[in-house]
Amino acid sequence: MSRPKVLAVDDDPRNLLAIEVVLESVADVVLARSGEEALRLLLKHEFAVILLDVFMPGLDGYETARLLRQRTQSKRTPIIFLTAINKEDAHMLRGYDMGAVDYVFKPFEPTILKSKVAVFVDLFNKTREIREKADLEQRLLEQNLRANAEKLQVEQALRQSEERQALILRSLPLAMYVSDRSLADASLHFIGGDLKNLTGFESSAFEADPSLWASRVHPDDQRSLKNLAATLDASGAAVAQYRWQCADGTFKHFLNHIIVLKGADGAATTVAGTVLDVTDRRELEDQLVQAQKMDAIGKLTGGIAHDFNNLLASILGGLKLIERRIQPTDEVQNIINLTRHAAEQGAGLINRMLTFSRRQQLDPDVLHLSDLTANIEGLVGPTLGGLIRLNWRVDDDVWPAFVDARQLELALMNLIINARDAMPNGGTITVRGENRSISSDNHVNLPAGDYVIVVVEDTGCGIPDDMIERVIEPFFTTKDVGKGTGLGLSTVYGFAKQSGGTLKIASSVGRGTQIGLWLPRSDVQGRQERHTRLSTEPKAPAVRGTAVILLVDDSSGLLATTAALLRDREFEVVCAGGGAEALTILEKDPDRFDLIITDFAMPMVSGVEVVRFARNLRSDLPAIIITGYADVAALGDRPAGVPVLNKPFKEEALLDAILSVTSKTERAAY
Repeated sequence: MSRPKVLAVDDDPRNLLAIEVVLESVADVVLARSGEEALRLLLKHEFAVILLDVFMPGLDGYETARLLRQRTQSKRTPIIFLTAINKEDAHMLRGYDMGAVDYVFKPFEPTILKSKVAVFVDLFNKTREIREKADLEQRLLEQNLRANAEKLQVEQALRQSEERQALILRSLPLAMYVSDRSLADASLHFIGGDLKNLTGFESSAFEADPSLWASRVHPDDQRSLKNLAATLDASGAAVAQYRWQCADGTFKHFLNHIIVLKGADGAATTVAGTVLDVTDRRELEDQLVQAQKMDAIGKLTGGIAHDFNNLLASILGGLKLIERRIQPTDEVQNIINLTRHAAEQGAGLINRMLTFSRRQQLDPDVLHLSDLTANIEGLVGPTLGGLIRLNWRVDDDVWPAFVDARQLELALMNLIINARDAMPNGGTITVRGENRSISSDNHVNLPAGDYVIVVVEDTGCGIPDDMIERVIEPFFTTKDVGKGTGLGLSTVYGFAKQSGGTLKIASSVGRGTQIGLWLPRSDVQGRQERHTRLSTEPKAPAVRGTAVILLVDDSSGLLATTAALLRDREFEVVCAGGGAEALTILEKDPDRFDLIITDFAMPMVSGVEVVRFARNLRSDLPAIIITGYADVAALGDRPAGVPVLNKPFKEEALLDAILSVTSKTERAAY
């Protein structure tokens, strides 16, 4: 407890000093030099006793005592009057009538004053101790009552919780059991859950046949059950996920948690476990993983598509300029055609990767596999090296397939390059065609009908059995780091499924791999003539003019190539290396230009913003936007009448677009 306080009230500071010195060992002395000050101090502090001078200017001792007794806080505080002259009975009776408990006459004897004050201080301490003890007992009583009430509430909540848990356990797709520690042949005693709906069996079936549980685990997941037992022996707790065959013959994915229960001596006595049906969750996880893979492919390819298409456009434009600047021999022209074809296929591959996560628009037609011989050998032959021989064995009696020829070429190139990588020391790659008719009951999960199989076979290192199912997953590769993206077989598989076929893989480690690309047979009988893609390019439209074109692109190579192609057509070309530079040029002289050709994706200022700025200066200014992205919808709200040309573009397509927008402008002028 804090030290008690004594209030000393006197207008003479000498008396106050004397009182403070005498009583400092008894209590803390608070000094006041008037009745008014004493009343203010009583609002802030509680005092054990008040020493009050009788005669003071302003409020005297009697009036101050009367006011003290009127206040609730101080009406029971003992008052000792201090006086030097009024020793008559009348004055003393008046003081007692005002609430005094004693008188001390000045000059006072220190011992007497100290003893009188000490009595009241002790009484104050006892009273305060009794009061605080009573308060403590009251608080303890209230706390006890609250604790009992809370205990009752907890007990009620516990009963309700137990009832809810029982209902939940009966409704959840799980079962609880106890068993001995040998899970492989344990007799499971199920003690809760919805076992019947979970497995289709009653608990008595497992008690009657201890091996029933282990015997219905999927053969490929038996190792998980064995690992569960091994982990339990080592740590006392284990978890495993495996497929289990229910009574109706279907397999469910179970999540099995198990812990060791120990006796009082610390020795393991039994185990307890739960079996939870996570089939739906597993399917959702698989879908999520697949969606994440597709999203990753989109992000990966989207970031490089623009720059890669710029490079391809520069290559195609450069080839066109080479043909125009020199007179190539037949051999050189063939090389140029092969290079152009490879660049076009690269553009198709980028577009296919960008649209991998959604169904792409195929253009299937009747195709004889023998028609691909020249293209495939011409494209992949130089990349195989001297140690690898390509054996093309596709006879004319192989049925025609109904397939997109361009995408099939890409698929075969993927498979042949993969086969080459599997034979670092050399070998033979065989490509052969087969005819196959299947019934409704088949092992390839395809509709009954006739199929053409393109088999790519190598004599390389082979694929382990546990990886064959995974090699068609996006980003999974058996090659060393840096030597494969894991996209080759996954794109081939997606193409095969979308074409109405499938992909079958057979492999033996150390002996080679066979990959069969199943394609539907064409219903159209007979050979249809196909024009090879290596034939001479169609002639460009005879577009000539003196129009002034503002050409905008942040790729310097493509900018130079496109400008050269346009200047060869007698156009006057002003080049801008980005959107910001184009805005500066347009602001200086907007009437100089007859047409704007601008890239879409550029730093700081996009092609759409360039066209919009130009249209604010001249509303009739024609414009063409070129883009390296496959998704034209990404251009958003581009101005009306602005066509979009995808990279890499051919000269003919660019000239057609120029002719289209300029002819519209000329018609609008009349």
